Amino acid sequence: MTILPILVIPDSRLKLVSEPVEAITDDVRKLVDDMFETMYDAPGIGLAAIQVGVAKRLLVVDIGSREDGQQPLVVINPEILWASDDEFRIHQEGCLSIPEYYEEVERPARIRVRFTNLEGAAQEIDADGLLATCLQHEIDHLNGVLFIDHLSRLKRDRVNRRFAKAAKSAGRGANDLKADADERHDEL
Repeated sequence: MTILPILVIPDSRLKLVSEPVEAITDDVRKLVDDMFETMYDAPGIGLAAIQVGVAKRLLVVDIGSREDGQQPLVVINPEILWASDDEFRIHQEGCLSIPEYYEEVERPARIRVRFTNLEGAAQEIDADGLLATCLQHEIDHLNGVLFIDHLSRLKRDRVNRRFAKAAKSAGRGANDLKADADERHDEL
């Protein structure tokens, strides 16, 4: 397994809408293994393929606690079938692509998601609590949406300016950021 570089804003690839995974191949299985390794190393509880430069509709999640152990979940080609429109949850979210920034985001408290698992079987899951928040956050990534897009324009602009300034001071322009993961962008 390999720890992959995680894209960080202002990398424009984070705004791409990901394409469906057409077949579950050895390359997809390896990507899933590498994504889990990357997520656990970061550490995080969710990671979308686009965050490692692969614009495919694939994400991994693990909201397991130390007491309960790991609970890895692979979600391929997810589709939110239903979301509660009368019950919402506010959760302080962070993102591996927006390091060390956290903000409260309101999302539907319960959702139902249809997806394909790593064995190629269609599944549905009803989620609430942290799992519902995490799935919505990661599915947003697949649609080119970041959690800061749910914030006020003022807060969002402030975060974007901060990270653009950091990228510029690190000498990493948009072309450098784009080149980092181009080789993985469409490999699946």
